[in-house]
Amino acid sequence: MASELKPVYLLSGTDRPKIEEALRRLRARVGEGGNEVLSAAETSGDEAVAACNAPGLFSTGARAVVVQHVESWKSADVKEVTTYLADPAPGTVLALVGWGLKKNSPLAKACAKAGELLFYDVPKSKLPNWVAERFRALGGNADRDACRLLVDIVGDNVTELETEIEKLVTWAGGDTVDAGAVEALAAGRAEIPIFALTDSWGARDVPAVLRAVESILERPERTRRDEVTRISARFAGHVQFVREVQGLAAEGVSAREASSRLRRNPYYVQKLFAQAANFSSEELGGVLVRAAQLDLALKGGSPLPSDLELDRALTDSTLAREDERTSEEQES
Repeated sequence: MASELKPVYLLSGTDRPKIEEALRRLRARVGEGGNEVLSAAETSGDEAVAACNAPGLFSTGARAVVVQHVESWKSADVKEVTTYLADPAPGTVLALVGWGLKKNSPLAKACAKAGELLFYDVPKSKLPNWVAERFRALGGNADRDACRLLVDIVGDNVTELETEIEKLVTWAGGDTVDAGAVEALAAGRAEIPIFALTDSWGARDVPAVLRAVESILERPERTRRDEVTRISARFAGHVQFVREVQGLAAEGVSAREASSRLRRNPYYVQKLFAQAANFSSEELGGVLVRAAQLDLALKGGSPLPSDLELDRALTDSTLAREDERTSEEQES
């Protein structure tokens, strides 16, 4: 085995593209003829050890035994591998790949002692930068607002982000991807794909609001009641943010300056300014009151189904308040 190769490598972390790239480089150094790929879902620890100790049929140099999904191994499997690593087979590299592993786990400690840990993580605060890097790596380009918005829409799962980035790079055909393209094309996988709902509310479009709600509630990830609760909380937070932006606009603060103060995506803040212009200050206060009433209803204050309470509250919040319309008509 080449002197620079170690008996074992443990690859893990949240940055799956980097993990896969590191694994490709490792296998390339060994040579395709000397690679055996196994899955821990079907291969026990002692079977992985047996594969390491077996002579290679097509390789006269270094060999690599790659075991995927080792996070599923039990303590007995880890014990077998730990025992093997005390006296590993010469000329064989054991590459273990798993998700969500900890550096202080028994398997990681054994691998660190005998070989090397390759952990690639993406801090949540750095995800927009990671998105920009992946666009460039795939031959595309996206502006800063687009990268931030993609994280907002898709969430922090880098595998799902990678899928959306690949799609956007293909669609752009060499052009720079902007926030508008992300909003139009990216598939929402974040906690709640709330943008369609809040955009419709901001435009005061009741039918669109109700369609957006039903679309969210059809998602299979959570129960309908849990999703209603999450929508309620996110909507109330959004309205509070619009009210804050409305106050900044009244002070003469621009959308660009507000985005800097609030440390939010400029494209998103510009939309908040547009939504704030569609409501009076009194109306937004009334919407927050209605959101509080909805919260109480969902916590047992109403005998009605939770999704019906949500529809009623959102309809009320989107329509102009009756006393507001009457006041405006009298003034005119």
